Amino acid sequence: MRISDLRERLKLSFGEGSHFPIDIALSELGSKTVNEALALGIEADQIWKAVCKAHPKETEKYRY
Repeated sequence: MRISDLRERLKLSFGEGSHFPIDIALSELGSKTVNEALALGIEADQIWKAVCKAHPKETEKYRY
């Protein structure tokens, strides 16, 4: 998955202008936010899977 795909799925799941990527830390990512995980080099697909696991209702339409 490309980073742009991850960002698009986040936008579709949590809304335009959502602060999710900068405000919500995910335990699956070692208590890192999406943006922090990307900065550390964690793959976009791994991040998306962590988001889906933590927020299944919001992401169910855009899963793999």
